[in-house]
Amino acid sequence: MVLAAGMGTRMRPLTDAVPKPLVPLAGKVLLDHVLDRLKSAGVEHAVVNVHYMADQIEAHLEARTTPKIVISDERDVLLDTGGGVARALPELGVDPFFIHNSDSVWIEGASPCLEQMARAWNPDIMDTLLLLAPIATTLGYDGRGDFDMNDVGVVRRPDDGETVPFVFTGVSIADARLFDGCPEGKFSLNTLWDTAIASGRVHGVRHEGIWMHVGTPEAVREAGERLRHEQG
Repeated sequence: MVLAAGMGTRMRPLTDAVPKPLVPLAGKVLLDHVLDRLKSAGVEHAVVNVHYMADQIEAHLEARTTPKIVISDERDVLLDTGGGVARALPELGVDPFFIHNSDSVWIEGASPCLEQMARAWNPDIMDTLLLLAPIATTLGYDGRGDFDMNDVGVVRRPDDGETVPFVFTGVSIADARLFDGCPEGKFSLNTLWDTAIASGRVHGVRHEGIWMHVGTPEAVREAGERLRHEQG
């Protein structure tokens, strides 16, 4: 599941004429960075949701053959992360699936992150598995962190005012049961995560490379420079 329906407000003026997933970064658009990485991990079927400037995204995806793309149309109403995935569940099937923000890019560490996540996935103890980057090895992030996790990977939220070492990269694996009894319409994945965290069923995988937060035009520029440097 590729989340590509957002408005891209913080990315303006880059998103005045194109949707955020089609903003160029180091020679190709953000959405193709994501889909190429999913393809490399063996993903054959991707559902992409659309809302803002949806026609442009659909036209761009017509040229792709792998992974096979199905559009989840949110032109009528923007459903947020959780609602967007919930609408797409009939296309996603019953097996566990990746959920990938369309603006999540990184430089790999020793092992490709998506393959590392697939190896770590254990439905007996997890409803979702989050890819978490140490703040110390991120580019373009200056917050207090999103999560902490213990030595066996169980994730917790920070207490009020607490600084924690990991930031969510925008990538996870979910089991369809995470959405059992979910709200109707628009809602955030955070709603489901909080319930699963309370049951100890949210785990994390540590990102071993360099994750890049590309939420602003300046961050896109910095990430592009870093990617071009790594590519030689």
